[in-house]
Amino acid sequence: MRYYARKFAFYLVALWAALTLNFFIPRLMPGNPVDILMAKLAQRGGTVDPSARRAYELLLGTNSGESLVSQYFSYLGNMFRGDLGISVSAFPTPVSEIIAEALPWTLVLVGIATFLSFAFGIVLGAFVGWRRGTWLDGLVPATTVLAAVPYFWLALILVAVLASALGWFPLLGGYDVVLSPGWDADFIGSAIHHGTLPALTIVISSVGGWLLGMRNMMVSTTAEDYVLTARAKGLRDSRIMIKYAARNAVLPSVAGFAISLGFVVSGSVITEQVFSYPGIGSKLLQAVQNNDYALMQGIFLVITVAVLGANLVVDLLYAVIDPRTRVSG
Repeated sequence: MRYYARKFAFYLVALWAALTLNFFIPRLMPGNPVDILMAKLAQRGGTVDPSARRAYELLLGTNSGESLVSQYFSYLGNMFRGDLGISVSAFPTPVSEIIAEALPWTLVLVGIATFLSFAFGIVLGAFVGWRRGTWLDGLVPATTVLAAVPYFWLALILVAVLASALGWFPLLGGYDVVLSPGWDADFIGSAIHHGTLPALTIVISSVGGWLLGMRNMMVSTTAEDYVLTARAKGLRDSRIMIKYAARNAVLPSVAGFAISLGFVVSGSVITEQVFSYPGIGSKLLQAVQNNDYALMQGIFLVITVAVLGANLVVDLLYAVIDPRTRVSG
Protein backbone atom coordinates (compact mmCIF):
# COMPACT_ATOMS: atom_id res chain seq x y z
CA MET A 1 0.00 0.00 0.00
CA ARG A 2 2.87 2.39 0.73
CA TYR A 3 4.13 1.81 -2.82
CA TYR A 4 0.80 2.90 -4.33
CA ALA A 5 0.56 5.89 -1.98
CA ARG A 6 4.03 7.07 -3.00
CA LYS A 7 3.12 6.74 -6.67
CA PHE A 8 -0.10 8.71 -6.33
CA ALA A 9 1.66 11.43 -4.32
CA PHE A 10 4.44 11.68 -6.91
CA TYR A 11 2.01 12.06 -9.82
CA LEU A 12 -0.06 14.66 -7.98
CA VAL A 13 3.08 16.75 -7.48
CA ALA A 14 4.04 16.19 -11.14
CA LEU A 15 0.55 17.33 -12.21
CA TRP A 16 0.85 20.51 -10.12
CA ALA A 17 4.30 21.25 -11.60
CA ALA A 18 2.99 20.70 -15.14
CA LEU A 19 0.00 22.99 -14.53
CA THR A 20 2.32 25.67 -13.16
CA LEU A 21 4.60 25.51 -16.20
CA ASN A 22 1.50 25.50 -18.40
CA PHE A 23 0.53 28.84 -16.85
CA PHE A 24 3.88 30.62 -17.06
CA ILE A 25 5.36 29.45 -20.39
CA PRO A 26 2.72 30.98 -22.72
CA ARG A 27 2.97 34.28 -20.83
CA LEU A 28 6.71 34.41 -21.44
CA MET A 29 6.15 34.29 -25.20
CA PRO A 30 6.31 37.57 -27.14
CA GLY A 31 3.15 39.11 -28.52
CA ASN A 32 -0.34 39.82 -27.26
CA PRO A 33 -3.39 37.76 -28.32
CA VAL A 34 -5.62 40.83 -28.10
CA ASP A 35 -3.45 42.60 -30.69
CA ILE A 36 -3.90 39.61 -33.01
CA LEU A 37 -7.66 39.72 -32.51
CA MET A 38 -7.73 43.46 -33.18
CA ALA A 39 -5.70 42.93 -36.36
CA LYS A 40 -8.25 40.37 -37.58
CA LEU A 41 -11.08 42.80 -36.94
CA ALA A 42 -9.19 45.54 -38.79
CA GLN A 43 -8.72 43.25 -41.79
CA ARG A 44 -12.48 42.85 -41.96
CA GLY A 45 -12.92 46.62 -42.03
CA GLY A 46 -14.05 46.95 -38.42
CA THR A 47 -12.94 49.48 -35.83
CA VAL A 48 -12.67 48.91 -32.10
CA ASP A 49 -12.85 51.65 -29.50
CA PRO A 50 -10.71 51.52 -26.32
CA SER A 51 -13.60 50.29 -24.16
CA ALA A 52 -14.19 47.31 -26.47
CA ARG A 53 -10.48 46.54 -26.46
CA ARG A 54 -10.52 46.58 -22.67
CA ALA A 55 -13.48 44.20 -22.67
CA TYR A 56 -11.53 41.79 -24.91
CA GLU A 57 -8.53 42.00 -22.58
CA LEU A 58 -10.68 41.07 -19.60
CA LEU A 59 -12.37 38.27 -21.53
CA LEU A 60 -9.08 36.74 -22.67
CA GLY A 61 -7.26 37.30 -19.38
CA THR A 62 -4.55 39.63 -20.71
CA ASN A 63 -3.68 42.92 -18.99
CA SER A 64 -6.44 42.36 -16.47
CA GLY A 65 -4.71 44.45 -13.80
CA GLU A 66 -4.43 41.47 -11.46
CA SER A 67 -1.12 40.35 -10.05
CA LEU A 68 0.52 37.29 -11.55
CA VAL A 69 -0.13 35.31 -8.35
CA SER A 70 -3.84 36.19 -8.47
CA GLN A 71 -4.00 35.20 -12.13
CA TYR A 72 -2.29 31.92 -11.27
CA PHE A 73 -4.84 30.93 -8.63
CA SER A 74 -7.69 32.01 -10.90
CA TYR A 75 -6.18 29.84 -13.62
CA LEU A 76 -6.00 26.82 -11.28
CA GLY A 77 -9.61 27.32 -10.25
CA ASN A 78 -10.76 27.54 -13.85
CA MET A 79 -8.79 24.41 -14.77
CA PHE A 80 -10.45 22.32 -12.06
CA ARG A 81 -13.89 23.65 -13.08
CA GLY A 82 -13.24 22.68 -16.70
CA ASP A 83 -13.29 26.29 -17.89
CA LEU A 84 -10.42 26.47 -20.38
CA GLY A 85 -11.25 29.94 -21.66
CA ILE A 86 -12.03 31.44 -25.06
CA SER A 87 -9.89 30.83 -28.12
CA VAL A 88 -8.43 33.84 -29.92
CA SER A 89 -7.73 32.00 -33.18
CA ALA A 90 -11.35 30.76 -33.34
CA PHE A 91 -13.01 33.59 -31.42
CA PRO A 92 -15.48 33.35 -29.72
CA THR A 93 -15.46 29.52 -29.60
CA PRO A 94 -14.62 28.02 -26.17
CA VAL A 95 -11.37 26.07 -26.02
CA SER A 96 -13.16 23.00 -24.69
CA GLU A 97 -15.29 22.82 -27.85
CA ILE A 98 -12.25 23.07 -30.13
CA ILE A 99 -10.44 20.31 -28.24
CA ALA A 100 -13.56 18.12 -28.13
CA GLU A 101 -13.94 18.50 -31.90
CA ALA A 102 -10.31 17.79 -32.82
CA LEU A 103 -9.34 15.21 -30.19
CA PRO A 104 -11.34 12.22 -31.56
CA TRP A 105 -9.62 12.55 -34.94
CA THR A 106 -6.18 12.39 -33.35
CA LEU A 107 -7.10 9.59 -30.94
CA VAL A 108 -8.33 7.37 -33.77
CA LEU A 109 -5.52 8.16 -36.22
CA VAL A 110 -2.48 8.27 -33.94
CA GLY A 111 -3.89 5.75 -31.45
CA ILE A 112 -4.48 3.03 -34.02
CA ALA A 113 -1.20 3.79 -35.82
CA THR A 114 0.74 3.65 -32.53
CA PHE A 115 -0.84 0.33 -31.56
CA LEU A 116 -0.15 -1.20 -35.01
CA SER A 117 3.47 -0.04 -35.04
CA PHE A 118 3.96 -1.42 -31.52
CA ALA A 119 2.36 -4.76 -32.38
CA PHE A 120 4.29 -5.19 -35.64
CA GLY A 121 7.55 -4.09 -34.02
CA ILE A 122 7.21 -6.41 -31.02
CA VAL A 123 6.23 -9.47 -33.07
CA LEU A 124 8.93 -8.92 -35.69
CA GLY A 125 11.51 -8.03 -33.03
CA ALA A 126 10.78 -11.24 -31.12
CA PHE A 127 11.28 -13.37 -34.23
CA VAL A 128 14.40 -11.49 -35.31
CA GLY A 129 15.94 -11.72 -31.84
CA TRP A 130 15.10 -15.41 -31.53
CA ARG A 131 16.51 -16.18 -34.98
CA ARG A 132 19.47 -13.83 -34.78
CA GLY A 133 22.22 -14.43 -37.30
CA THR A 134 19.74 -15.38 -40.04
CA TRP A 135 18.40 -13.38 -42.95
CA LEU A 136 15.80 -11.88 -40.59
CA ASP A 137 18.51 -9.60 -39.19
CA GLY A 138 18.20 -7.67 -42.44
CA LEU A 139 14.91 -6.24 -41.16
CA VAL A 140 16.77 -4.25 -38.51
CA PRO A 141 18.76 -1.90 -40.78
CA ALA A 142 15.86 -1.66 -43.24
CA THR A 143 13.36 -0.46 -40.64
CA THR A 144 15.99 1.68 -38.90
CA VAL A 145 16.64 3.55 -42.14
CA LEU A 146 12.91 4.21 -42.53
CA ALA A 147 12.79 5.49 -38.94
CA ALA A 148 15.72 7.82 -39.67
CA VAL A 149 14.06 9.33 -42.74
CA PRO A 150 12.73 12.85 -41.96
CA TYR A 151 9.08 12.58 -41.04
CA PHE A 152 7.81 15.24 -43.43
CA TRP A 153 9.87 13.85 -46.30
CA LEU A 154 8.43 10.36 -45.87
CA ALA A 155 4.91 11.81 -45.73
CA LEU A 156 5.48 13.82 -48.90
CA ILE A 157 6.88 10.76 -50.71
CA LEU A 158 3.83 8.70 -49.80
CA VAL A 159 1.54 11.52 -50.91
CA ALA A 160 3.36 11.87 -54.24
CA VAL A 161 3.35 8.13 -54.99
CA LEU A 162 0.21 6.67 -53.43
CA ALA A 163 -2.11 9.68 -53.59
CA SER A 164 -0.98 11.86 -56.49
CA ALA A 165 0.54 9.35 -58.93
CA LEU A 166 -1.50 6.19 -58.25
CA GLY A 167 -4.62 7.86 -56.88
CA TRP A 168 -5.21 5.16 -54.27
CA PHE A 169 -5.82 7.63 -51.43
CA PRO A 170 -7.12 11.20 -51.15
CA LEU A 171 -4.58 14.01 -50.90
CA LEU A 172 -6.05 16.10 -48.10
CA GLY A 173 -8.58 16.21 -45.31
CA GLY A 174 -10.09 13.83 -42.82
CA TYR A 175 -13.21 12.94 -44.84
CA ASP A 176 -15.07 13.79 -48.02
CA VAL A 177 -16.35 17.36 -47.74
CA VAL A 178 -19.66 16.47 -49.40
CA LEU A 179 -20.52 14.27 -46.40
CA SER A 180 -21.83 15.38 -43.04
CA PRO A 181 -20.02 13.99 -39.97
CA GLY A 182 -21.94 11.16 -38.36
CA TRP A 183 -21.94 7.46 -37.56
CA ASP A 184 -23.28 6.34 -40.94
CA ALA A 185 -21.38 3.89 -43.13
CA ASP A 186 -20.52 6.45 -45.83
CA PHE A 187 -18.85 8.86 -43.42
CA ILE A 188 -16.97 6.15 -41.52
CA GLY A 189 -15.74 4.62 -44.77
CA SER A 190 -14.61 8.04 -46.01
CA ALA A 191 -12.80 8.77 -42.71
CA ILE A 192 -10.99 5.41 -42.88
CA HIS A 193 -10.01 6.05 -46.50
CA HIS A 194 -8.65 9.51 -45.71
CA GLY A 195 -6.86 8.34 -42.56
CA THR A 196 -5.09 5.32 -44.07
CA LEU A 197 -2.21 7.23 -45.65
CA PRO A 198 -1.40 9.37 -42.56
CA ALA A 199 -1.57 6.25 -40.40
CA LEU A 200 0.73 4.39 -42.80
CA THR A 201 3.26 7.22 -42.47
CA ILE A 202 3.26 6.94 -38.68
CA VAL A 203 3.54 3.13 -38.72
CA ILE A 204 6.42 3.05 -41.22
CA SER A 205 8.41 5.70 -39.37
CA SER A 206 7.97 4.22 -35.87
CA VAL A 207 7.94 0.43 -36.28
CA GLY A 208 11.75 0.32 -36.53
CA GLY A 209 12.26 1.60 -33.00
CA TRP A 210 10.00 -1.05 -31.48
CA LEU A 211 11.59 -3.78 -33.58
CA LEU A 212 15.15 -2.81 -32.62
CA GLY A 213 14.35 -2.53 -28.92
CA MET A 214 12.53 -5.86 -28.79
CA ARG A 215 15.24 -7.59 -30.82
CA ASN A 216 17.99 -6.43 -28.45
CA MET A 217 16.01 -7.47 -25.38
CA MET A 218 15.34 -10.89 -26.91
CA VAL A 219 19.06 -11.42 -27.57
CA SER A 220 19.80 -10.52 -23.95
CA THR A 221 16.95 -12.64 -22.55
CA THR A 222 17.85 -15.80 -24.48
CA ALA A 223 21.15 -15.92 -22.57
CA GLU A 224 19.41 -16.00 -19.18
CA ASP A 225 19.56 -19.10 -17.00
CA TYR A 226 15.81 -19.74 -17.04
CA VAL A 227 15.82 -19.89 -20.85
CA LEU A 228 18.78 -22.30 -20.84
CA THR A 229 16.98 -24.41 -18.22
CA ALA A 230 13.84 -24.52 -20.36
CA ARG A 231 15.89 -25.71 -23.32
CA ALA A 232 17.57 -28.36 -21.17
CA LYS A 233 14.12 -29.64 -20.22
CA GLY A 234 13.39 -30.25 -23.90
CA LEU A 235 10.53 -27.75 -24.22
CA ARG A 236 9.41 -26.73 -27.68
CA ASP A 237 11.20 -23.71 -29.19
CA SER A 238 7.92 -21.91 -29.78
CA ARG A 239 6.93 -22.28 -26.12
CA ILE A 240 10.34 -21.11 -24.90
CA MET A 241 10.25 -18.11 -27.22
CA ILE A 242 6.76 -16.99 -26.17
CA LYS A 243 6.44 -18.09 -22.54
CA TYR A 244 10.02 -17.53 -21.36
CA ALA A 245 11.94 -15.17 -23.64
CA ALA A 246 9.39 -12.81 -25.22
CA ARG A 247 7.28 -12.56 -22.06
CA ASN A 248 10.20 -11.07 -20.14
CA ALA A 249 11.81 -9.20 -23.03
CA VAL A 250 8.64 -7.22 -23.75
CA LEU A 251 8.45 -5.55 -20.30
CA PRO A 252 10.62 -2.48 -21.16
CA SER A 253 8.66 -2.04 -24.39
CA VAL A 254 5.38 -2.07 -22.45
CA ALA A 255 6.61 0.91 -20.43
CA GLY A 256 7.60 2.74 -23.61
CA PHE A 257 4.25 1.90 -25.19
CA ALA A 258 2.37 3.34 -22.22
CA ILE A 259 4.33 6.58 -22.51
CA SER A 260 3.68 6.73 -26.27
CA LEU A 261 -0.03 6.24 -25.61
CA GLY A 262 0.07 9.30 -23.40
CA PHE A 263 1.50 11.32 -26.27
CA VAL A 264 -1.20 10.07 -28.66
CA VAL A 265 -3.40 13.00 -27.67
CA SER A 266 -0.73 15.46 -28.78
CA GLY A 267 -1.09 14.12 -32.30
CA SER A 268 1.52 14.42 -34.97
CA VAL A 269 1.84 18.05 -36.00
CA ILE A 270 3.90 17.33 -39.14
CA THR A 271 1.64 14.53 -40.38
CA GLU A 272 -1.50 16.54 -39.79
CA GLN A 273 0.00 19.54 -41.61
CA VAL A 274 1.11 17.50 -44.64
CA PHE A 275 -2.28 15.80 -44.98
CA SER A 276 -4.38 18.76 -43.71
CA TYR A 277 -5.81 16.39 -41.13
CA PRO A 278 -8.23 17.97 -38.61
CA GLY A 279 -6.47 16.72 -35.47
CA ILE A 280 -5.22 18.23 -32.23
CA GLY A 281 -1.70 18.73 -33.63
CA SER A 282 -2.92 21.21 -36.22
CA LYS A 283 -4.87 23.07 -33.53
CA LEU A 284 -1.73 23.31 -31.40
CA LEU A 285 0.23 24.81 -34.29
CA GLN A 286 -2.63 27.23 -34.93
CA ALA A 287 -2.57 28.28 -31.28
CA VAL A 288 1.20 28.90 -31.31
CA GLN A 289 1.03 30.94 -34.51
CA ASN A 290 -1.72 33.17 -33.08
CA ASN A 291 -0.43 33.47 -29.48
CA ASP A 292 -3.65 31.79 -28.40
CA TYR A 293 -2.77 31.30 -24.71
CA ALA A 294 -6.05 29.66 -23.77
CA LEU A 295 -5.96 27.09 -26.57
CA MET A 296 -2.29 26.31 -25.92
CA GLN A 297 -2.94 25.83 -22.22
CA GLY A 298 -5.97 23.65 -22.89
CA ILE A 299 -4.09 21.37 -25.29
CA PHE A 300 -1.05 21.19 -23.01
CA LEU A 301 -3.35 20.29 -20.11
CA VAL A 302 -4.89 17.40 -22.06
CA ILE A 303 -1.44 16.17 -23.11
CA THR A 304 -0.11 16.44 -19.55
CA VAL A 305 -3.00 14.55 -17.99
CA ALA A 306 -2.78 11.84 -20.67
CA VAL A 307 0.98 11.33 -20.25
CA LEU A 308 0.84 11.30 -16.45
CA GLY A 309 -2.17 9.00 -16.49
CA ALA A 310 -0.45 6.56 -18.86
CA ASN A 311 2.68 6.54 -16.70
CA LEU A 312 0.64 5.98 -13.54
CA VAL A 313 -1.21 3.05 -15.11
CA VAL A 314 2.00 1.39 -16.27
CA ASP A 315 3.59 1.89 -12.83
CA LEU A 316 0.62 0.23 -11.17
CA LEU A 317 0.60 -2.59 -13.72
CA TYR A 318 4.33 -3.12 -13.25
CA ALA A 319 3.73 -3.66 -9.55
CA VAL A 320 1.33 -6.46 -10.46
CA ILE A 321 3.43 -7.98 -13.25
CA ASP A 322 6.75 -7.75 -11.41
CA PRO A 323 6.36 -7.67 -7.59
CA ARG A 324 10.06 -6.80 -7.23
CA THR A 325 9.21 -3.19 -8.14
CA ARG A 326 7.25 -2.87 -4.89
CA VAL A 327 10.28 -3.71 -2.78
CA SER A 328 11.80 -0.53 -1.34
CA GLY A 329 15.55 0.01 -1.31
